[in-house]
Amino acid sequence: MKIAIVHDWLVTYAGAERVLASLINIWPEADLFSVIDFLSDEDRAHLGGKVAKTTFIQRLPKAKTRYQRYLPLMPMAIEQLDLSGYDLIISSSHAVAKGVLCGPDQVHISYVHSPIRYAWDLQHQYLQEAGLSSGLKSKVARMILHYMRMWDQRTAAGVDDFVANSYFIGGRISKAYRRESTVIYPPVDTQGFTLQEHKQEYYFTASRMVPYKRIPMIIEAFAAMPDKRLIVIGDGPEMEKAKAIGAPNVTLLGYQPFAVLLEHMRNAKAFVFAAEEDFGISPVEAQACGTPVIAFGKGGTLETVCGLDHPQPTGVFYQQQTVESLVAAVGEFEASQSRITAQACRNNAERFSKERFEQEMRQFVELRLSIARQARVPAQYRQAQAAPTLVSNDLTARVVPIKSV
Repeated sequence: MKIAIVHDWLVTYAGAERVLASLINIWPEADLFSVIDFLSDEDRAHLGGKVAKTTFIQRLPKAKTRYQRYLPLMPMAIEQLDLSGYDLIISSSHAVAKGVLCGPDQVHISYVHSPIRYAWDLQHQYLQEAGLSSGLKSKVARMILHYMRMWDQRTAAGVDDFVANSYFIGGRISKAYRRESTVIYPPVDTQGFTLQEHKQEYYFTASRMVPYKRIPMIIEAFAAMPDKRLIVIGDGPEMEKAKAIGAPNVTLLGYQPFAVLLEHMRNAKAFVFAAEEDFGISPVEAQACGTPVIAFGKGGTLETVCGLDHPQPTGVFYQQQTVESLVAAVGEFEASQSRITAQACRNNAERFSKERFEQEMRQFVELRLSIARQARVPAQYRQAQAAPTLVSNDLTARVVPIKSV
């Protein structure tokens, strides 16, 4: 059986690429396809050294750094990948990967991180954050996103089975495509993030500093709590905004290597999270370290963090992405801190291990392949599988032996 794995684009090694690494670990013989592939050698090592077969966008000017500007071309690009020689196609998609062309004798299973966020329910937020709320550029952007939305919905028909990375994303799949999905949570490196029972007196957050992560809002909340210390790791477009707040009890460390991030994650009193994520790997990594989570109560974190209403809580939720709501949540956490144990956090995180993901994904694909093979057997042969022979009704009345398919 020939297997193809299709990914949106390969530029950095982040959450979606961790899923890809596990898919390659399950099916190392598979060929890899992507719109572009500019991974560094260090990041490519996670993928077993595989180099993707790419599209014409790979050769366009500044495709490595400005690839998102080629988004209008990506539907056409992904459809030019010739996968006709493959029996099984597995796409890992948050943009266009699920739109590859395939035939009726091929099985296409799509692991969806999200339907195209900026084309569906987050369009208005995306346009506002990109400064495209009005004007000619806004009109052009809206036309492109309208086209992407229609293309995204149409290509959902080419997928045999959808796998969602959370029930939250399962809801988006249902809304956008009117299709059911099976939830298999993505893999988290629970072995790399190790348990630390004893904590120090500081709060911690780590993230790319992009608008939806709301890092400046977290800093403003701690500026309003001068008796509490916050350490922040991460860099990005919102770094200057974060620095401008000037809270003396907040330490901005910028980008740091993994060893430094791990040390701070393990020793923190709690991990603070403000994004509405599809799944959210960081809160699970924190819990793997035995560190409780104070999280915005929407999106994937509702599935990965156990609130105070749980018999063994691992964190506290707040209901609005505001300074006031987060300040109240920190107070609630400190009042209930004795109910949250490091071991409970660790136990909860182990539900999302890499080994669990690979086992569930392999079993799901094998089951769907078995069902697909069975469906392609002529009806009269399927009915006869319960009996050793099939007797024909023609004049010769021959006995036809049945072989397993």
